[in-house]
Amino acid sequence: MTTIRLTAAQAMVKWLSVQMTENGERFIEGVWAIFGHGNVAGIGEALHGIGDALPTWRGQNEQTMAHAAIAYAKTLKRRRAQAVTSSIGPGATNMVTACALAHVNRLPVLFVPGDVFANRRPEPVLQQIEDMNDGTVSANDCFRPVSAYFDRIARPEHLLTCLPRALAVMTDPGSCGPVTLAFCQDVQAELYDYPQAFFEPKVWRIRRPEPDPREVADLADAIRAARRPVIISGGGVIYSEAEAEFAAFAEKHHIPFVETQAGKGANSWEHPLNFGSPGVTGSASANVLCADADLVIGIGTRFQDFTTGSWALFRNPSRRLASINLAGYDATKHSALPCVGDAKVTLKRLSTALEAYRGPDVDAGSRTDWHQTVERVTAAPEADGPANLPTDAQVIGAVQRVATENSVVMCAAGTMPGALQVLWQSAKGGYHMEYGFSCMGYEVAGAMGIKLARPDKEVICFVGDGSYMMANSELATAVMRRVPFTVVLTDNRGYGCINRLQIECGGAEFNNMYKDCNVDVQPEIDFVAHAASMGAHAEKIGSIAELEARIVAARERNIPSVLVIDTDAVPGTDAGGHWWDVAVPQVGGPERLEQARARYNENAANQRAFD
Repeated sequence: MTTIRLTAAQAMVKWLSVQMTENGERFIEGVWAIFGHGNVAGIGEALHGIGDALPTWRGQNEQTMAHAAIAYAKTLKRRRAQAVTSSIGPGATNMVTACALAHVNRLPVLFVPGDVFANRRPEPVLQQIEDMNDGTVSANDCFRPVSAYFDRIARPEHLLTCLPRALAVMTDPGSCGPVTLAFCQDVQAELYDYPQAFFEPKVWRIRRPEPDPREVADLADAIRAARRPVIISGGGVIYSEAEAEFAAFAEKHHIPFVETQAGKGANSWEHPLNFGSPGVTGSASANVLCADADLVIGIGTRFQDFTTGSWALFRNPSRRLASINLAGYDATKHSALPCVGDAKVTLKRLSTALEAYRGPDVDAGSRTDWHQTVERVTAAPEADGPANLPTDAQVIGAVQRVATENSVVMCAAGTMPGALQVLWQSAKGGYHMEYGFSCMGYEVAGAMGIKLARPDKEVICFVGDGSYMMANSELATAVMRRVPFTVVLTDNRGYGCINRLQIECGGAEFNNMYKDCNVDVQPEIDFVAHAASMGAHAEKIGSIAELEARIVAARERNIPSVLVIDTDAVPGTDAGGHWWDVAVPQVGGPERLEQARARYNENAANQRAFD
């Protein structure tokens, strides 16, 4: 057997560099890296040696460079991915949040944190977490519950099994998610005679599992028996690249559909059967449709509580639930009638089984009314200027009016995700929302990841002042790499979204808005100066009209543009919505809490999670 002598770190990067997609591209495009004593001498030297065959990029924070990798994989529909490496200790644990985000959203990212010494000679090493009852534990065990696959590389030959397993998980549409390979730092530098054949290029294909014919038949029977069926389009439709098949199925069988956060943008808002988004941050038209439905067919969705109105939305007593999903775990949630298979293939098989079936006529009046509502709440204010702060809905309207079919809007947490879901009129592929984990701090790094994946697109990032303050440093990375995108930073001087939720739950305004916090001096944060200090183009926007003009102007730059606009923290979207199960204290409190408890009990009585 022909062998090649390499360090374990050299072997890992060499192997990753030849794992290919069907299009002839590297599946792992490159590696985000911040070096420390757990990875600089081993992985760092190996990455330097391999050069452009597996490029390395420097980030500013381990969590946010992982967010960029996540956004990259999401934008490319899980067809390509990136790796992220860190030192041991805080460098590694900084990535745990990002790994959890990828896990919730079923997105492929390769995490390679440095680990402790396998030989244990120098321990405890700097930054080592010691378990007094288990010598095999390190800080990287934090990754176990948030990884789709976890392994610890404690011998050089472990790579021969763990690397193929890692890529098998990342390219499997049913079990796809983040992989963590905790790499002991001494092992990174150890040599081993690896088989030459191990480094032969390999093509990884994304399979399309066929559904069981019996499950297709059962679902077809359920659709024929339904009087008011509705389809929920989830993120799985996009990952399957089944957008056209989904639209053709809905049109042929005349079944209306609604879209989750992850599924929004699979088809245009103008499609006559698209009734908007359901649930907590849903449109009135979608929620009326779902409340009356007697068969709810989820395609590629996890039925998250926001989608289902915490299971108080689907209140029809004769309601049945069906689920088309690649993951059996998701397909059988809440006693759903399962149909396990790839969305694109399953829709074709189901359409054949339904033959000429055509659903009942649907009243399109609620859809028309909804579009008029969107126009009303997003319209520019009559009096524009600093004395009349715009609402978040009006900011969305400004971006909407100047957006093109080439625009992609994105967000993750705070007010804007809900407002965008309910108000944004998305063209196909023009919407990117991380709402599975709804992670504050994803936005700026995520925008960079989207632009890296699709440099031909105009990327517009909505972020509130609270989320911007949590993680903004990848602006500097984007400037250094000349990755242009537009940040619309809405400053309402605190956590306005949670403040409104606090009030809705009967609570006092406390510790969310700066004015309600225990501080000696109210902050005056100059976001323009801050963004400019990292090299971004930044300016303060004084009106909605000015915002529209500055978004258009930003398209000519090759660096990020940060547009800061003050907004009113009090109003919500004034449109759509549904109850959300956020527990209210059962005892104690003033009259406002008693009233909130009464509302909570009334809504909770409508919850119906099981048939």
